[in-house]
Amino acid sequence: MRVTAAVVDELGGPFRIEDLELDEPGPGEALVRVVATGICHTDEITRHGDLPMPFPSVLGHEGAGVVEAVGDGVASVRPGDHVVIGWPSCGTCRNCRDGEPRYCARLDEALAGGGRLLGPRAGQSALRRPDGSPVHSHFFGQSSFSTYALTWADSLVVVPATAPLELLGPLACGISTGAGAVFNTLRPRTGSSLVVYGVGAVGLAAVMAARLSPATTIIAVDRHASRLALAAEFGATHAIDAGETDPVAEIQRICGGPADYALECTGVIDVVRQAADSVGMLGTCVLIGGAPAGAEFSLDHLTTLWGKRVVGTLGGSGRSDVLIGALVELHRQGRFPFDRLVRFYEPADIDSALADSRSGEVLKPVLRMKH
Repeated sequence: MRVTAAVVDELGGPFRIEDLELDEPGPGEALVRVVATGICHTDEITRHGDLPMPFPSVLGHEGAGVVEAVGDGVASVRPGDHVVIGWPSCGTCRNCRDGEPRYCARLDEALAGGGRLLGPRAGQSALRRPDGSPVHSHFFGQSSFSTYALTWADSLVVVPATAPLELLGPLACGISTGAGAVFNTLRPRTGSSLVVYGVGAVGLAAVMAARLSPATTIIAVDRHASRLALAAEFGATHAIDAGETDPVAEIQRICGGPADYALECTGVIDVVRQAADSVGMLGTCVLIGGAPAGAEFSLDHLTTLWGKRVVGTLGGSGRSDVLIGALVELHRQGRFPFDRLVRFYEPADIDSALADSRSGEVLKPVLRMKH
């Protein structure tokens, strides 16, 4: 079938809107009419080579839409279902069986292999130009910078038809990553202190989630006054402008010692060290932000040895259906107002959306698809 998509032809190349041909769903697959898709920092770093996606390709991994058709053997969704497109996974490795599909043993292939992960056409792209030349597909299992996406049916999360579908795509990655880092990775103790370094979309989602936890001290750290003001509205009890104040020293002052938890949402290596230094014995620092490929950081050995934990997290951990379903319901209840982070764009304005995101003018750009 004919679709319209944003194609990147080469490493570092621009997005170009093109008409492509997309395969019909095969066994285990579902065709989703994309209503809207979020733009995430991961799309940008992949375009510049920090994830090894082959080119030419269609990116986009925060899609939400309506199931149009399903392939043979699909029982988990049916045409007409409203869905968020979750991450793909093999379903058979140890981590998948243990309820942690975000850490699938075939993760690299699943997210950026450039073709299907599973089924009789595994490894094959689903997209091609009108002349028949292939365009790599299935970025994070979806390649949703397109009017339609072909995905593995079991990765879809069915949401209520009454939910605002055009808002829900970012729950597939960015927003759920920040919230899930609090809900699934940290699970803060009663009365604990939690610091969020970098309150963009991911960090603000973490602040919203922390407000729903029993943590009583929630500290936001950033260099943008407007973001710090939003963090205060969303539940931060303290705000630190890292451009004016040493955040580690200020956290010590606020907490009367080190914090219990820190979340590093920037991917900036110097900030990683600050986040790790902000927690003390038996404290936990969670790494969320995506640094450039090959980046390394160092820690003080002795203070880390004394019971400090430094852990990474992907996509909020846990299962997509549980986490995304909970966030949809929390939003409906007015307890998780992530809609305030969103600004909508047309697909032809994708470069403007990326520029606005880089500048800090917009927190979560979302492309609304035209059909």
